[in-house]
Amino acid sequence: MSDSIVTTLREFLVGRYDELRHRLTLHLGSADLANEALQETWLRLESGKEPTEPVKYPLSYLMRMAINTALDRIRAERRYMSGEEVDQVLLGLVDPIPGPAATVEARYEADRLAALIEKMPARRRHILILVRVDEWSRQDVAERLGISLSLVDRELKRAHEYLVEQMR
Repeated sequence: MSDSIVTTLREFLVGRYDELRHRLTLHLGSADLANEALQETWLRLESGKEPTEPVKYPLSYLMRMAINTALDRIRAERRYMSGEEVDQVLLGLVDPIPGPAATVEARYEADRLAALIEKMPARRRHILILVRVDEWSRQDVAERLGISLSLVDRELKRAHEYLVEQMR
């Protein structure tokens, strides 16, 4: 780019800086972003990557340059998560492998549950195991044991209530 073109654009940017900043602030919705975009525009003019021919409408040209710079910055910032977003993601992660303490606690709870199930009346225990462990339908359990569906439901309800009460 010839020095006279850069000089002309720089002089225009400096001479109408307040107007450019005001227009950019209105367009972008942020005074800080407008200021940063104008600074980047100045640096881009210095880098020599801009026009090689005279610019007919410098105000429009600089506005377009600054807006494109601001949009590039916004896109780049969207690629990265904020610290809060990273913390939220990390809090949502669960270690799939339980540690020794969790394993011991789970074994204790399983043993305790098995002992409570063993204390239940035989029919109630049998219904609970067929429905919850073996995944039989309540209707199939009723037919196999020769009892009514409502009796199966009552026994399941009693089993659940007993376990919930005892596990507290």
